Amino acid sequence: MIPILTSAAMREADAQASAVRGVDALVESAGTAVALHAQRLLRSCYGKRVAVVVGPGLNGADGRVAATWLKSRGARVDVAEWDHLPAQLHGYDLVVDAAFGLGCTRPFIAPKVSPGTLVLAVDLPSGVDADSGAVLGEPMIASATLALGALKPAHLTGPSAELMGALYFAGLGIVTAFDDGLLDDVDLASLITVHRNDNKWDHALQALVGSSLMPGAAELVLRGALAGGASMIRFESRGYVASSVELPPEVVHSVDPRVDPRCRAVVAGPGLGPDAWTWLRERLAKAGCPVVLDADGLDRTLLDELAPRDGSWVLTPHEGEFVRLTGHPLGPNRFDDVRELARATGCVVLLKGPTTVIASPSGALRVVTSGTPTLATAGTGDVLSGLIAATIARGHDSFNAAALAAHLHGRAGARLGPYATASDVVTKVRELLREISRVGY
Repeated sequence: MIPILTSAAMREADAQASAVRGVDALVESAGTAVALHAQRLLRSCYGKRVAVVVGPGLNGADGRVAATWLKSRGARVDVAEWDHLPAQLHGYDLVVDAAFGLGCTRPFIAPKVSPGTLVLAVDLPSGVDADSGAVLGEPMIASATLALGALKPAHLTGPSAELMGALYFAGLGIVTAFDDGLLDDVDLASLITVHRNDNKWDHALQALVGSSLMPGAAELVLRGALAGGASMIRFESRGYVASSVELPPEVVHSVDPRVDPRCRAVVAGPGLGPDAWTWLRERLAKAGCPVVLDADGLDRTLLDELAPRDGSWVLTPHEGEFVRLTGHPLGPNRFDDVRELARATGCVVLLKGPTTVIASPSGALRVVTSGTPTLATAGTGDVLSGLIAATIARGHDSFNAAALAAHLHGRAGARLGPYATASDVVTKVRELLREISRVGY
């Protein structure tokens, strides 16, 4: 997992690392990482024209180290001081923006660059507030941004996220502890849990999904849950839908309104139709296990009446459902909004979108960026809710289950071509899990 730190936390981590390794060593390490990434962008340094915009702080010092390194590899490098910048930087193959990274608190007007010029931002584009993602002045639009030490909120949320270009990360061994993180593929190695004495009830779940109006939602939830490792599913719908969809043989159709105490998780909501909360209230009132609520199950009255405030329930709204739950639109910084809903409800909240944000009631954050436009099709959210419930049933806590399942879901979608369907996502989930079980990820 890649750490996400606020500016204050990053400064503290820098100070601790500097006390052990020395400031000069850290600057040398960061500047070299910047230079190596510049070389990758240029493919070859020799004869290339590079401008390095430097500021007065450590970001500028990193830029100066990078400039020296690039010169030694044959690049023609000009170093431009932040307080004597020209209005335009023309004729360069690459501009390295090392004026103000983490410490920018005032408007910065960046010089214009020629069309087609590559721009590498060191840590952050200069002119961006690291914590809020607010744009201060007129930053350059980066072709690539190399985050140093940790990601900052501005890399992933707020208006500044559109300025980053391709986002890369150099850890530099600075951060050793963190609460917030971006999921990466290595994390998927922890997803699969298998025990020698497993039986069919050890990872069973209950699904309260589907109706005569929307039977397909039920099938997608069930198939997503089975792909994610549910060992058995007890299934009840709002209206009989078993004759309308192809139920997998591992699914037991139930007419008992009680949650089976042997189930390890419940997934509820998709396809139930309007006013589902009264139907769900009867069934969830005595649920003794975590609950994943999606779609028609996302009802604030239901949450206020039934949801335990222990972080065991998971809410999975898209933007419109988030507005329905909160009564207000999302602000520019989604991290803050998702944290607030998690705190207010006592539930894990997973806000779906191109960048998926997961918050625990304690305020810890997980971010998933593996999703692609392929997932912007009907039913993929149903598959995700089934995956989350199955991941909980396999023994992961609700917060980490939501994050792991979302990253797996995104990676599965990334393997599909255009115009794929939600059913295709299930196939790729199974394919990925087979690969992970063989060799890790």
